[in-house]
Amino acid sequence: MPVGQVAARPGGGGVGGMVLGGGAAAAAAVGGDDAVVMQLAAAEGEETVITVNCPDQAGLGCDLCCTILEFGLRITRGDVSTDGHWCFVVFWVVPRSSSIKIRWASLKNRLMSMCPSSYSIPFYPDISQPGPSKFYLLKLLSPDRKGLLHVRFADVTHILSDLELLIHRVKVSTTPDGRVVDLFFITDGMELLHTKERQEETCSTLMATLGPSISCEVLSAEGFQQGFSSLPPKIAEELFRVELAGSEICSSSLSAELKRVQTATINFDNSLSPAHTLVQIICADQKGLIYDILRTMKDCNIQIFYGRFRSDKKGSVNKGCREVDLFVKQVDGNKVIDPEKQEALRSRLRSEMIHPLRVMIVSRGPDTELLVANPVELSGKGRPRVFYDATLALKALGICIFSAEIGRQAASERQWEVYRFLLDDSKELPLANSPTNRNRVIDRVRKTLMGCYN
Repeated sequence: MPVGQVAARPGGGGVGGMVLGGGAAAAAAVGGDDAVVMQLAAAEGEETVITVNCPDQAGLGCDLCCTILEFGLRITRGDVSTDGHWCFVVFWVVPRSSSIKIRWASLKNRLMSMCPSSYSIPFYPDISQPGPSKFYLLKLLSPDRKGLLHVRFADVTHILSDLELLIHRVKVSTTPDGRVVDLFFITDGMELLHTKERQEETCSTLMATLGPSISCEVLSAEGFQQGFSSLPPKIAEELFRVELAGSEICSSSLSAELKRVQTATINFDNSLSPAHTLVQIICADQKGLIYDILRTMKDCNIQIFYGRFRSDKKGSVNKGCREVDLFVKQVDGNKVIDPEKQEALRSRLRSEMIHPLRVMIVSRGPDTELLVANPVELSGKGRPRVFYDATLALKALGICIFSAEIGRQAASERQWEVYRFLLDDSKELPLANSPTNRNRVIDRVRKTLMGCYN
């Protein structure tokens, strides 16, 4: 059985699906229950309920949402409450796509590892606190020049994402006999790639999809340094600018789905609670929205004491929108009363919700390069699944990727994670001298990143 995957689904119907956590084996834990309990959906399309009940710490809700997003899940609704010392969180989630294979046991372990130490160490010795990740080199050899670079590049990315393997750089070369060697520099979210079992699982899963003609090898990448060449100043200025121009927002190159997400209503109310400020948000639903809101609150040192996330109901006038209510305090324990502080938080939230990612196509000498950038949390974490979504969009357009790299660059008083894809200028979709085709690629990548397709 693959590492971290549930052995069997529940059978015969019943009220709900299989429960992960909360059994007799957890009785010795603080409070007598697991910190994380999952009620798996009984049938496809139904919600899985994830409950987290543990000591609180700053930014925990953001970290939980980031991991849920990383595993390919969508939060349909949620409730968060804390007294500053203990928190109780419930998320209702569904896979973003039926093709995504959710490794529920592995997700539970990852969420458990985020809970403060009173839970995780004595009773879950296999869960260690995160440290510097070790780099590995995944080497794939294909006899077909187009094999791994075209449709299959996205397949490799999909498989590695399902296996919780994070891609940091891709290099492509051709051997003298015409074969293609793809080198993926990766890290393992499960920290098990040093084991023979994990390496065999990775290679066997890849070969089952790509075919027996593909050879696979996992090696240690000792000495690997994630170097990254900075973007030219003019390109960086356009990609990272704080406020996107109104002409871009209204650009005809944006589809109806993307124009819809350009609005957000954010209101503050200090009359309902003597101790907290209510922040009410209504905006278009999109991939990672709850994560974007919570990471913004985390980076702005705004503490959430109660929160509720809702999707629109059938027949609602706000169809396709998400409603979020958050009762918050500043880090000093005071309400957010100052109008200037309210406006600063409103502006930051709107920017992070409407433009959580930046997408551009630029010329790189005779070649064409796709750039995708997202802000990095103050804690140093980047946004999950960006590489996967970008390659998925390029696959849908039949565009060949010759190389890819991920790096970080400082701009606009913050760190950005930048993905650079060197693209093939095909006859079917020439990009070198076609603004129309470039806009088509940008729109498809944006829509995929924002969840219009998955």
